[in-house]
Amino acid sequence: MNKTTMSSLETDNIPVEVTSILDYLAAYHSDQLRSIALSLDPKIHYPLFIEFAELLDADPALAHNVYYKPDKYLRFFDYAAVLAQKEVLRDSIFHGKGVEKKFIHVRFNVSGSPLEFPEAFPSIGRVRVNHRKILLTLKGTVIRSGAVKMYEGERTYICKKCKHMFPVHPELETRNSVTLPSICPSQRSIPCQGTNFQNVANTTVCHDYQEIKIQESTQVLGVGVIPRSILVILMDDLVDIVKAGDDVIVTGVLTAKWSPDLKDVRCDLDRVLIANHVRRTNELKSDIDIPNDVIMKFNQFWADFKDTPLKGRNAILQGICPQVFGLFTVKLAVALTLIGGVQHVDASGTKVRGESHLLLVGDPGTGKSQFLKFAAKLSNRSVITTGLGSTSAGLTVTAVKDGGEWMLEAGALVLADGGLCCIDEFDSMREHDRATIHEAMEQQTISVAKAGLVTTLSTRTIVFGATNPKGHYDPDQPLSVNTTLSGPLLSRFDIVLVLLDTKNPEWDAVVSSHILAEGENKRGEQDEDWAEFWSLPMLRRYIHYVKGHFKPTLTKEAEKVISSYYQLQRRSATQNAARTTVRMLESLIRLGQAHARLMFRNEVTKLDAITAILCVESSMTTSAIVDSIGNALHSNFTEEPDQEYAKQEQLILEKLRSVDEFPDLNDYCLQSGSHNCMNVKV
Repeated sequence: MNKTTMSSLETDNIPVEVTSILDYLAAYHSDQLRSIALSLDPKIHYPLFIEFAELLDADPALAHNVYYKPDKYLRFFDYAAVLAQKEVLRDSIFHGKGVEKKFIHVRFNVSGSPLEFPEAFPSIGRVRVNHRKILLTLKGTVIRSGAVKMYEGERTYICKKCKHMFPVHPELETRNSVTLPSICPSQRSIPCQGTNFQNVANTTVCHDYQEIKIQESTQVLGVGVIPRSILVILMDDLVDIVKAGDDVIVTGVLTAKWSPDLKDVRCDLDRVLIANHVRRTNELKSDIDIPNDVIMKFNQFWADFKDTPLKGRNAILQGICPQVFGLFTVKLAVALTLIGGVQHVDASGTKVRGESHLLLVGDPGTGKSQFLKFAAKLSNRSVITTGLGSTSAGLTVTAVKDGGEWMLEAGALVLADGGLCCIDEFDSMREHDRATIHEAMEQQTISVAKAGLVTTLSTRTIVFGATNPKGHYDPDQPLSVNTTLSGPLLSRFDIVLVLLDTKNPEWDAVVSSHILAEGENKRGEQDEDWAEFWSLPMLRRYIHYVKGHFKPTLTKEAEKVISSYYQLQRRSATQNAARTTVRMLESLIRLGQAHARLMFRNEVTKLDAITAILCVESSMTTSAIVDSIGNALHSNFTEEPDQEYAKQEQLILEKLRSVDEFPDLNDYCLQSGSHNCMNVKV
């Protein structure tokens, strides 16, 4: 296009509003325009990203118009971007290098701008009629992702009388039907008044089109509020950038769409958000802000407890579910489960999961649900469900028919991908519903073959279950009989803790005095300061930091301890045959790695291996080693945990010495003694 034609185009066809947009794009976004101009494929739809906060600073009037008249001005911005790109191409530097692009879409990122205030950023359930025709931002989780279709976005017509050509855009409200104007829309001094129009051949512009459904997050809702969902339309460069289970922030224009015609059903208008910008917040959500001064506090904390590391560990554990008194073993199990081990991928690509699973089996009133709720708060991403209200489709994935087309809707385990899925009342689930989570727990995928849709979805999630025993718990019976859970399912849980409400007068007196706030604080000043330091936000930061920063490896001592314990369990496994599988060995490694992370270090020592053994021991009904912990319900925090550990270590190592295949271990333990075993690097 030469200069004369461009100047005539500028004077005749360019609306006044577009000239100010052209000036803004040339001043602030010339780099993006140059990269688009130098791209080689002219048929691709290119995005041009604009920060709304920057536009507001540079041209408040233009930003005001974008917010209040997005229908009109978003089109102006797209048109201006194409013209600005042509101007860049005519520059002598780029002459002959680039290709003219016809499809450029301006995308507004409202992050950090006033549009993040509640008036322009309501929850999905609070979207009302007054939010129509403004630039609206909504936040939610993608629960359904439809197929990518082709959509006719523009046709060009010519007036038979005056030969004026004009574009017509299909209306989404009327299900993409084209409505022609009543008279010729030419802006001439003498009106044409023509009423006959003809479609110009080869002028139809098509777009990629995808419908997704987003639902507001259940974590921000009050009790009893049903999470609402809204349909979102993605077009062109936005299609296929999100999948079911993603957390997204969508900016767009709210409109309505007529629901499909069905016999004897009233025709309604459905709310629809036509997306302009989509931002995935999965990474943003998991990336908890951890300032440097907090990391320095973590290091200072472990420096203070260098000589008594287990006392430091217990200070952290006391911050877990502080409203429940005692239950040291359960709090340790919750911490190790949330931190998890390191995922291992071998040369063939086979993965061994790093996430641990925990099952609490206990009598009523032993605080199981309290731990479930607290663990959900500690995790960045969590889904809580109960066994009775969960079906296999609700846990995994549902096939739904929408407008004659089948699509998949994500269930609880898929939505909790990368987080925690809490299932309360595990025993009230139907048997075939429980069987569906076998694959999700071990292979961390869900394979689906429903209604012609064959796919695999990832579920890298921690499963945290709570269940009541069947009737009165009988210690002489195996766990599978007491819980009515199958052996394959029990073997997938790394820790199964049994909380029995035995009648213990001393324990009842201690608990009642704690509940009535009569117990006196006997901690020192330093311990008191650190106890206040481990609040819920600090625990979340600590768990996130150790998961991302430490990748512990096993030392030779830890390997020997774990291996000999596994062999001992295999020999004496009569009642717990379902638990003593190879999975138990993997569980011990994962728990050892998790404890090393909890202790703020990068190697799994003998201390971590023995703590992992103690956790697994407490989940055995008949122990291969003398029961050194007792009932998990009555396990309290000891005054001197390091000395207590020395006794337990000696007890366990003496039992392991009976394993003849490991003479080295016996020699090592006899030479070093239990005192040297306590030298732990922190």
